Parts: sequence; C-alpha cells; structure tokens
Amino acid sequence: MTDSAPDSLIPYDEIVQEALRAVVGRVLGGVEKDGLPGEHHFYITFKTRAPGVDIPDHLIAKFPDEMTIVLQNRYWDLSVSDDRFEVGLSFNQISSMLHIPFAAITSFVDPAVDFALQFQVEEVEGDLDEHEPAENDGDQENAAPAELVDDGSNVVTVDFGKKK
Repeated sequence: MTDSAPDSLIPYDEIVQEALRAVVGRVLGGVEKDGLPGEHHFYITFKTRAPGVDIPDHLIAKFPDEMTIVLQNRYWDLSVSDDRFEVGLSFNQISSMLHIPFAAITSFVDPAVDFALQFQVEEVEGDLDEHEPAENDGDQENAAPAELVDDGSNVVTVDFGKKK
C-alpha cells in the first residue's frame, strides 16, 4: 500500500477556485447595488496580463505582472457580471477604467474584518519586472498593506498542487 493519493479525474482544485471567485463576485455585486457597508474596503490583487484584463497601457507599464487596487472611498461605475468586474479609479490624478476578469484575481482582502482569499492564476509567459505596489488615489490614511498570515484568521488559501 502506498502513502500517495491517486491522481483525481475530477478537477477539484479548479472547481474550488471557481467557487471562491464566485464569493468575490457576490460581494462586489452587493457593493455595486448598495455601496460599501460600514468600514468594509477591499484590496484586490490581479495579474495585469491575464487574458481578458483591460487596463490602460501606463498601468501595464508600471505594473507589468501584478497590481493591487483599493476599493474604499474613491471609485466609480462599479459593474459586476458573472465572470468579471469593471471599476473606475484614479491613479496620480488620471482617471482610468479597469476591466478585470475574476480569473485574473490572485487575492481579495477585506482588512476591516480580517478576511482574505488567495487564488492560483496561470502564469503569463515572458520577462516580467518587479513592481512597486499600486497606489490608486483615495483616502489611504486608515489603509495598511494587506498581510496574509497563518494566524487562525479568516484567510482561505487553496492549493491542491499538481502531480508531475
């Protein structure tokens, strides 16, 4: 008898990732309808070159791999569909519309209630430089960088790994 689990013919990791991304969609859909409740605000990190991402070229140049946006005080035209969301944000006084598929999101954090989700995203081919954190214009006096720690908080990480 061996200690290794057999390869699954059911793509559990993909099914779970898709279900957790639906959580992000449901939360953003509620915000689209009713606005941000209480002190809730979100840090959303996504792959800037993932399929379906549509952001201005100056943002891709500054964040060639991944960027984090903050939905807190200054955003507009939030629109949520089954597989993506769109939102207007300002970066260095330049208004920008971002179109982000849920499949491009690598993390979703609501620091007001210590809730976080992390996702696996297929890597984009090519040389990608390191980048600095995105700072969309907004009230950041109460904002702190989201740190995901394994301290028993409401952080959910799913990584089934793939056998080679």
